[in-house]
Amino acid sequence: MATINPFPCIRPEQVLAERVAALPYDVYSREEAKVVAAKDSLSFLNIDRAETQFTDDVEIDDPRVYKKAKELLEARIADGTFLTDNNECYYIYELIMNGRSQTGIVACASIDDYLNNIIKKHENTRADKEADRINHVDICSAQTGPIFLAYRSDTVLNLMITKTKMEDKLYAFTAEDGVTHNVWRVSDTMHTHAIMDAFSKIQNIYIADGHHRAASAVKVGLKRREENPDYTGKEDFNFFLSVLFPEDQLMILPYNRVVKDLNGLSKEEFLDAVKKSFRITAKGSVPFVPKSKYTFGMYLEDTWYELKADREFSKIKDPVAALDVSILQDHLLYPILGIEDPRTDKRIDFIGGIRGVSELEKRVHTDMKIAFSMFPTSISELFSVSDAGKLMPPKSTWFEPKLRSGLFIHKI
Repeated sequence: MATINPFPCIRPEQVLAERVAALPYDVYSREEAKVVAAKDSLSFLNIDRAETQFTDDVEIDDPRVYKKAKELLEARIADGTFLTDNNECYYIYELIMNGRSQTGIVACASIDDYLNNIIKKHENTRADKEADRINHVDICSAQTGPIFLAYRSDTVLNLMITKTKMEDKLYAFTAEDGVTHNVWRVSDTMHTHAIMDAFSKIQNIYIADGHHRAASAVKVGLKRREENPDYTGKEDFNFFLSVLFPEDQLMILPYNRVVKDLNGLSKEEFLDAVKKSFRITAKGSVPFVPKSKYTFGMYLEDTWYELKADREFSKIKDPVAALDVSILQDHLLYPILGIEDPRTDKRIDFIGGIRGVSELEKRVHTDMKIAFSMFPTSISELFSVSDAGKLMPPKSTWFEPKLRSGLFIHKI
């Protein structure tokens, strides 16, 4: 069963929370990160992406970058930008986007639960991406970006969240992107015990977003265990910063695709090949956004098309093969357009659903030939793939709103 603990949190002073809170480090290019970090010296992006403090000839993984991150974090603690709650607390974190609310519990999850597959994964990780966060966490001795976890809705936890949200807020602000962030602290011993006990009865937790952050935190924890052979298992490095949400509050947006060319085919040859697995209906110039599973939008030469997958696809039992992203990959992108490995093929790119289908049209009019709008993967599909011990294709899910970094820091 899951071990989800309260922790002594390092967090921004109340009036500075809005300035500190930053989108996750990995949503920005280096150029974008420099622009955002330069707007406010207190933005946590200065710490999360400390290469922004150097000229472009300094590599992102230069040792000086991680040393600077540590210096900045320690400076912000010393000058009072960050406070430390010495008591072990949980925090309730609500995000509101476009009038829709989702509320999770900020806590620390166990690296042993990750290793023992109580915390389940659905994506592979890349060594180069892990290395950056391993260095950042290890040198800063702090986990600065929470992992986005999901669990099956629980009555006790729902009640504790509802009760806590009736109390005074610790933070309440609306960020530049229009997302509102509300935070409450759970410090009452009876309430923290109730939350811990409720999680101990939950069989599985699922990584929704943040696979690289999770893997990196676990590897730093294992490194610290080697360095401290007499460890007890209770040290802070045995746990990683997380925000856990009940699955019925989460929203997954589609992850759309664009491809550079038609793999040597004419438009007519391409459409004839597609007809073998999909029913094609021209929709004109109005963007087509799929409203149901096994349906895809396609934009080619200023025309939108609806693609309906063959009904036989609904009989697929394998949870990965049944995903819409797999059906498009296995029956169109690979056999017709020649995209054998979407992880490495430079002819394909992925567009998060938050950017809308207008971004697909823009890319087709600039550097791409064809675009596909997707129906989003569901949270139940994510759970099914994870429960089967399988992995999703790359870029299968896009979660919004994004958790802010810098609001909660876990020192290890």
